[in-house]
Amino acid sequence: MKVHFTSLGCAKNLIDSEQMLALITAAGHEITADPAQADAAVVNTCAFIEAAQQEAIDAILELAELKKTGSLKRLVVTGCLPQRYQGDILKELPEIDAVLGVGSFPDIVAALESDERHFARFLDKNAPLPELDRAVTTGPGWAYVKIADGCDNRCAYCVIPSIRGRYRSRPVDAVLAEARALAEGGVKELILVAQDVTRYGHDFRDGTTLASLLRQLARVDGIEWIRLHYLYPNEITDELIDVIAAEPKIVKYLDIPIQHVNDAILRRMRRPETGASIRALFARLREHIPGVVLRTSLIVGLPGEGEAEFGELLAFLREQRLPRAGVFVFSPQEGTPAAEMPDRCTTEEAQARQRTVMDLQNAIMDDFDRSRIGSLLRVLCEGRGEDGRWFGRSFADSPDVDEQVLFTGDAVPGEFATVRIEALEDGCLTGHVEENSK
Repeated sequence: MKVHFTSLGCAKNLIDSEQMLALITAAGHEITADPAQADAAVVNTCAFIEAAQQEAIDAILELAELKKTGSLKRLVVTGCLPQRYQGDILKELPEIDAVLGVGSFPDIVAALESDERHFARFLDKNAPLPELDRAVTTGPGWAYVKIADGCDNRCAYCVIPSIRGRYRSRPVDAVLAEARALAEGGVKELILVAQDVTRYGHDFRDGTTLASLLRQLARVDGIEWIRLHYLYPNEITDELIDVIAAEPKIVKYLDIPIQHVNDAILRRMRRPETGASIRALFARLREHIPGVVLRTSLIVGLPGEGEAEFGELLAFLREQRLPRAGVFVFSPQEGTPAAEMPDRCTTEEAQARQRTVMDLQNAIMDDFDRSRIGSLLRVLCEGRGEDGRWFGRSFADSPDVDEQVLFTGDAVPGEFATVRIEALEDGCLTGHVEENSK
């Protein structure tokens, strides 16, 4: 059977997709990039916000059109969308032949090979994470490693705990074994992902922490960079800061989603931080980790955010000058407390605020990048673009969310190059490989 696979959403979802790809090929089926040549198609979906749900539905309907021509015989939908709407999805989208919830994706081969219409499986979303082989689709030279799934934070705007279940850490030995296998396959950078990596090990109740895991990962031969996504502010301990500061392999780039800085909005969000505690944390990080690059995520337009609250957020960004940031418009999600809150601004107002924040942040980020012109940067080469230049990432750049470094000279995809930075071009640093560098 030829199978076309579409993976949507976050890095954690992508790892589920990579495990499904490995299961499909191990069962003797062939993966094809061309859906018109496929006998079956799989869409692994996201349902975090309305835009993600619409993207998933559009992908499903586009593939469903191929079923009408007779080239595609089976359509399987997995992940967050069927998990969230398990009672309705087959009724609303009858073109789907099989659905698997977030705890059931290891049954992908059964869903593809079954003659049942409609096949549906929703196993325990709170079960331990399955330890399965993966067909790594990222790189060259880097890969995601999921260290936990689910979430115990109950932010007022977020549906993830209801979809992905409670927080479950993977065993330390399993994470280390995967890291060693990836290193043996040529991976240089591990990007540790979870909804909240800082809570890693809390559910074991045996003293295991993210800091203790990092100490062991740093001893894996072949791994040269370890990147962390995401660190929630209230769980960043002094021990963790000390490990990040002391361990050269841990890149000094911390993605810390604060969402806002106004105390009233943070309370509405059900976040435990305050504006003062966030400022104190950032000051502590900068003091103990020289040169640290801080990235954050923000939400504008939450009910109750007026001009004063938004103005405080802008003042904070001007004061902190964070080198990296992303901003999202509040998306009310059915079943969350925030969806029922009064005093919501219009979508147009929220979108205008998003543009204002990004205009400010783009100027701040450009200033940071200009400060690196003339310096030498260690860059993980990822490939060559159509213009003939190599592209890759420095320690200050994470895949998909940050810009790339463009450079000329001798380089090898999946290997590091030392690049002399010469200019900033459309948000990307550009330069040339320094001769006699490693």
